[in-house]
Amino acid sequence: MNLFKKPLFILGLATLSFIGLGFVEGMTNAEDQNRGPSIGQKAPEIEMKDPNGEVRKLSDLKGKVVLIDFWAAWCRPCRAENPNVVATYNAYKDAEFKNGSGFEVFSVSLDRNKNDWINAIESDGLKWESHVSDLKGWNNAASKAYGVTGIPATYLIAGDGTILARNLRGSALRNALEKMKK
Repeated sequence: MNLFKKPLFILGLATLSFIGLGFVEGMTNAEDQNRGPSIGQKAPEIEMKDPNGEVRKLSDLKGKVVLIDFWAAWCRPCRAENPNVVATYNAYKDAEFKNGSGFEVFSVSLDRNKNDWINAIESDGLKWESHVSDLKGWNNAASKAYGVTGIPATYLIAGDGTILARNLRGSALRNALEKMKK
């Protein structure tokens, strides 16, 4: 009889652990979603070097609708989303919006290897000029300021620097931009 009780006890503990972990994981995900600046707040400044060593600032794009795109060359979901970002950029870069003139992408890389980062920009055809990284991976200063805990992660910013939306991808990004057009 003891032989049956022991496996059942272990199974019971495993089940409780699984349920408990799911609950904790759910809480952690909710916490992650609340990190960083919220919709309606001003976007924190990002000032970082591009692949050529020139400093680029988010505020230099003031007046335009901007997608801040946190990504990395090693991130498969990011790389899979890049064709959508390129297509959206091409479709809306010259558009007039209610809250900005033109659409730009401000790419923040969480890479550590500069060559991988540069090669991914070229390979994926990321034509816009604002590519930045401090090459510190998950310790990237901008990702910390924005509360980024997973990538790809995006923030859509109005021409006045106000955060309009978070984590729009694919058709959701295009639909949001379409609704904002004049």
